Amino acid sequence: MARVVVIGAGMGGLAAAARLAAAGHRVTVAEAASTYGGKLGTTRLGPFTFDTGPSLLTLPQVYRDLFADTGAPLDELLEIVPAEPACHYRFADGTTFDMPHAMAEVGPEMSRVFGPAAARQWTNLMTDAARTWALVEDPVLRRPLRLPELLRHSAHPRHLHRIAPWRTLRGLGRKWLTDPRLRMLLDRYATYSGSDPRRLPAVMSVVPYIEQRFGGWYVRGGLRRLADALHTRCTELGVDFRFDTPVSAVRTTGGGVRGVAVSDGGLLDADIVVSNADATHLYEDLLQDRRARGPRRALGAATPSLSGFVLLLGLRGRTPEPRHHRVLFPADYDAEFDDIFGDRPRPVADPAVYVCSPTDPATAPEGHEAWFVLVNAPRQGPVDWTRAGVADDYADHVLAVLARRGLDVRDRIVHRAVRTPADWQHDTGAAGGSLYGTSSNGTRAAFLRPANRSPLPGLYLVGGSAHPGGGLPLVALSAKIVAGLVGHA
Repeated sequence: MARVVVIGAGMGGLAAAARLAAAGHRVTVAEAASTYGGKLGTTRLGPFTFDTGPSLLTLPQVYRDLFADTGAPLDELLEIVPAEPACHYRFADGTTFDMPHAMAEVGPEMSRVFGPAAARQWTNLMTDAARTWALVEDPVLRRPLRLPELLRHSAHPRHLHRIAPWRTLRGLGRKWLTDPRLRMLLDRYATYSGSDPRRLPAVMSVVPYIEQRFGGWYVRGGLRRLADALHTRCTELGVDFRFDTPVSAVRTTGGGVRGVAVSDGGLLDADIVVSNADATHLYEDLLQDRRARGPRRALGAATPSLSGFVLLLGLRGRTPEPRHHRVLFPADYDAEFDDIFGDRPRPVADPAVYVCSPTDPATAPEGHEAWFVLVNAPRQGPVDWTRAGVADDYADHVLAVLARRGLDVRDRIVHRAVRTPADWQHDTGAAGGSLYGTSSNGTRAAFLRPANRSPLPGLYLVGGSAHPGGGLPLVALSAKIVAGLVGHA
C-alpha cells in the first residue's frame, strides 16, 4: 500500500485520510495549525462556546456513509437533530417567514405568508430543481467530471437546456417568481458557494432544493463535534497527525510527487500527496513544477469567493421567540454584491445579516445566549481589515444594522469577539480569507473548479476549493472522489 501525506486537517483532509487509511494506506496528515477541523472551528469566550464555521449540516447521509465505510455508524457517536424551523427570514418590509424543516410544509407556510400564487410558483421552481438534481447529482457531485464530460453525458437536448450554463440564478428567479421577496430568498443561496446570484449558473437552484428535500440539521453540542468524531475515527485507523507543521513545498520528480517539505526543513516522503490546502495556495506557493502552470493560469482568471465578517456575542438574557437560524435581508440586496464583487470592494454598507443562536445548553449558561453573527464581506487585500479601527468600527455598524431590523442586543453583550477576512486567511490559509476558494461566478468557475486529480502524477486535491465545491457535504464527497481515484491509480 502507498505512503500518503495529506496537507491540511480540514474536513476534506480528515475525510480523505479516513477513507485512505481504511483502504490500508499509511497516512500522515501535516497541519499548519495546532488542531484539526479547518473552517469548522470552535471558540470559547468565558462560559460561551461558538462554532466559528458551518452552523448547519445538509445531506447528513454523506457523513453517515463516510463513517459506515470507515468503521462504525455516525449516529452511535453524535446526536443529529433537525433545525426547526430551518431558518427565520425577515424582509425589509417587515414580512417574516419561517422556512419549515419538512419540505411538505413549505408550500402551505409560504401560502400563508406570501399568498397562494407565490407559493405555487416556489413549489413549481423546486419541482424543476428536483429534475435538475436528478440529472446532475451523480456526474457533477460524485464523480471527477468536468463540464464537457457532463454535456457529453446529457443524452437528450432537453438535458443540456436544463443544465443551461449560460443562464443565471437571478434569471431563473425572474422566470419563475413574481414576488420580489421570494426572488431575494432564492438569491441568498448563491452565497452558499460565495457567489453573486447575477453570475451564478441557474443549475445551482439545486441548492435550495437540497436544503428543503433533505433538511437542515444540527449536531447537539455544536457542529465542531463532527470534526471531533472524524478526527477520532482517523486516529483509530492509525492516521499519524503532525500539528504545527506547515508544508512549505510539494516535492516532485519527473515521475510525479515524492513528498512534501515542512517548515522545520524536514521532508515527509510520500507516494501520494492529497492537498486539502486552498488550491490557489497549492499551485502558486507550494508547487514550482512547470506542470502546475495550467491550473495556475485558470485560478488566476477565476473570481475568488466572498469572505465573511463574524461577530461572536455572549449575551445575557433570552431573545423572545428564539430561532436557531435567522437571516435579516436589506432593502437592496444587489448593493451587497456590488460592494463585494464590484470594481472597488468595500465593507457592505447595508448587509444581509445571518444569526445562528442555538438553544443548546452546551453553548451558553442558563439564561444566556451565544450568537454567531455573519455578514458577507470582501476579501483581505481589496480591503485591509487589519488597519487600525476597521474591524471594531464595522462590528459596531453591524450591531446597529441588527438594531434597526428589530434585534438590538447592544445592552446585553457580556463577551464580544470579531473575526475578519484577514483572520480567515491567517487561520486557514485561504487566499484573502475566501471562504470557498473561487466563487461560482460564471460557467467556468461553477463547473471547472480545480480538478481532484492534478496534472502531476500522485498529487490530488480535496476540500472546498476543489471539485465539487465548498460546504460540509461537498468536501466529504470530494474525499470520496479522491479515494476512488487513488484506488484506481
